[in-house]
Amino acid sequence: MWLEEELWIIVIKRITMKILFAAPENAWGNFLHMIKKELPEFQFDATGDFTVPEIKGYDVLIPTMTTITRQIMERADRLKLIQQCGSGIEVVDLKAAKELGIWVANVPTDISGNADSVAELGIYMMIGLARDFRRMQRNLAERRMGEPQGMALKGKTVGIVGLGGIGKALVRRLKPFDVKIMGIKRSEPQKAKDELGLDWVGTSEDLPELLKDSDFVILCLPLSEETKGLMNSKTFSFMKKNAFLINLSRGGIVERDALEDALRNGKIAGAGLDVFWEEPPDPNDPIFNYNVLATPHIAGSTDVSMQGIVRVVAENIKRVMNNIPPLYLKT
Repeated sequence: MWLEEELWIIVIKRITMKILFAAPENAWGNFLHMIKKELPEFQFDATGDFTVPEIKGYDVLIPTMTTITRQIMERADRLKLIQQCGSGIEVVDLKAAKELGIWVANVPTDISGNADSVAELGIYMMIGLARDFRRMQRNLAERRMGEPQGMALKGKTVGIVGLGGIGKALVRRLKPFDVKIMGIKRSEPQKAKDELGLDWVGTSEDLPELLKDSDFVILCLPLSEETKGLMNSKTFSFMKKNAFLINLSRGGIVERDALEDALRNGKIAGAGLDVFWEEPPDPNDPIFNYNVLATPHIAGSTDVSMQGIVRVVAENIKRVMNNIPPLYLKT
């Protein structure tokens, strides 16, 4: 009798576990559909946009790009886990979550295939900018063949700011292009230089040197108080006029007005952006009139990375159901 009662309690718990997805239903490569298929016994709801209008009644929140404040968490009545479907947890007030007894977890880029996917998009942007994708489109429309002459990657210098999972994945892919690779790492730069076989590695204080020497500057670091507005009028002034900036991390690392000024006045040659100062960005923003190759925050959205992310998120939801601490907890 006791065993039957315990089993009935577990069945009820499985049925009533509710997960809220703070995004449109089809966002992030149909992630919601994939996780529903993986966990058919749970109830999933989508907010329809990047907000959390109601949190009561939910056990798990997947924030995506939504800022999760103390006020939102205090409205919850049974929230146990805030589980990001990626690595970025800067949207969550970690201090408040800890005080309120809510677990916060993410999916590190280097264990899901996400870093590899982001790195591939970085290479795509490098080649697109180097080969002048805008003129190629115009020339096709005007039936002009054999133009423009592009810039080869061979022999160029690539500066990678941030040598975490994405930075390392980029290094692996860039070496066959016969480029010089420089890097910025907050700590132990010499160790990173030796382990990754780079030509030069410095700390954050050495950023101006990397900017002065690089033909491509690729941002692969998390957003924090330290990195917010890292690329501004001053730092753009260190870059070569024929260099390109590529942002694969977070929009807040680049000051929008400083970037537009750099593009308008020829301080840099162009930019590749997968992330923006506001998301979604205004499609009529004048910054897109310049040499900007933009993608809608999809660097990590591939078949491989989504499968890896779904596996980790599903595992953590199951853990929460059984009161087991989730993997990759953040404090």
